[in-house]
Parts: sequence; C-alpha cells; structure tokens
Amino acid sequence: MSAESLPSAKFKLGRVLTTPNASCRLTTEDILLGIRRHQAGDWGDVNDEDRQENELSLQEGFRLLSVYHSAKGVKFWIITEADRSASTVLMPDDY
Repeated sequence: MSAESLPSAKFKLGRVLTTPNASCRLTTEDILLGIRRHQAGDWGDVNDEDRQENELSLQEGFRLLSVYHSAKGVKFWIITEADRSASTVLMPDDY
C-alpha cells in the first residue's frame, strides 16, 4: 500500500517511540509506513477480534494495537496508549 492511498489520520499518535530491538531489526521505511497505516486505522495483520476492539477503542479512547510485517517479513507491533500520549513501535518479544 502506498502512502498516497492512505486516508487521513484517525487519531493522535502522541510521542512516537521505537524500542532498541525494533530499531535494529526494521528499516526507517518499514517503521514510517507502519506508523502511517496505524494512524489511518489500517490495523494490519490483527485478527477479527482485535480489529473490532480497535474500532471500539477509537470511539472509547482505549489502547490501539496494530500488527505489521516489514519488507523482509519481520513481524512488528505498534501500540498507541489509551490517552494518546505515546505510540510505540516494538517487536512482539519486546512486550
């Protein structure tokens, strides 16, 4: 998906953080595309239950979770806190 085809932001990211592990294993492009998709409400590879939870969380102000894969197939997550103060790019084993 190209950045040009993404809809506008659905929520504020707050401060964007990346764990050291994610910084070492992902490219800047992977991270930036993931952040754009996450903020646009494209939750990536979450299951149906998590997708529905994210949609509810947008309305109710709960935490948001997206799951993506890098260009090399490495799985990573982006989590935005309920108060929208921060969003963190991390590897599943960082959690």
